[in-house]
Amino acid sequence: MKFPPLRHGILACFYTAELKFSLRIKSYQSFFMQKVLIRIGIVCDVVCPWSYIGKRRLEKAMELTADTFDFEIEYFPFELNPHIPDEGVDRRDYLIRKFGSELKFHELTEHVNRIAAREQLRFNLELQHTSPNTRNIHRIILFARETGRQVEVVEAFFRAYFTDAVDLTRIENLVDIAAHAGLDRNKIAQLLHSSAGKVEIEMAEKELKDLGITSVPLFIVEHKFPIAGAQSVEAFTRTFEEAAMVAHSS
Repeated sequence: MKFPPLRHGILACFYTAELKFSLRIKSYQSFFMQKVLIRIGIVCDVVCPWSYIGKRRLEKAMELTADTFDFEIEYFPFELNPHIPDEGVDRRDYLIRKFGSELKFHELTEHVNRIAAREQLRFNLELQHTSPNTRNIHRIILFARETGRQVEVVEAFFRAYFTDAVDLTRIENLVDIAAHAGLDRNKIAQLLHSSAGKVEIEMAEKELKDLGITSVPLFIVEHKFPIAGAQSVEAFTRTFEEAAMVAHSS
């Protein structure tokens, strides 16, 4: 199974952006005679709660501006915990060690649950017992690009981990999730029993590391306007507007 090359360089202008405009959507509807295409690269990991929350805020911004903009989304890999073994580790124990205490673990979990609920996301983290290695998931997401199903596949894996508490270390679970999101079951099984996509994932992650990107989520609008973290819906809409103005003036 052969993968097309990743579009390395999408992040190359990442540090050059400065947000300068504060234009509103209604002015765009009269300014532009037709919809403007906004391309967004998303760097995230499906076990990162802020990636899921940021994704939902992005989607709300896209919905609010749908009369003015069309959107093209592409996902890029980032492993929060690349050294976790294939069989995974106990999630609770791992995060208690990471955060320094059981009290801090509970405080941060409750905080994330509250923020997620505000975005109409249901997190059942108390039911999720396993922190997985996510490299195989990123291989599936890369494969999904070929059939234009990345958006559906990424959403399915987020929901499986945070809401349904699915064990993402089990190959059969990954195949089921991908198939329910519209991918070919047999091709995904074949993928996961091969080394396909591993080199491409490593190359993409190396590029991100070389750019100094060490946390997610990161949203790159039109290749050069970065939005770091799970920012507000308004932050996304403002960036869409600036990107459209720059594209129109060039």
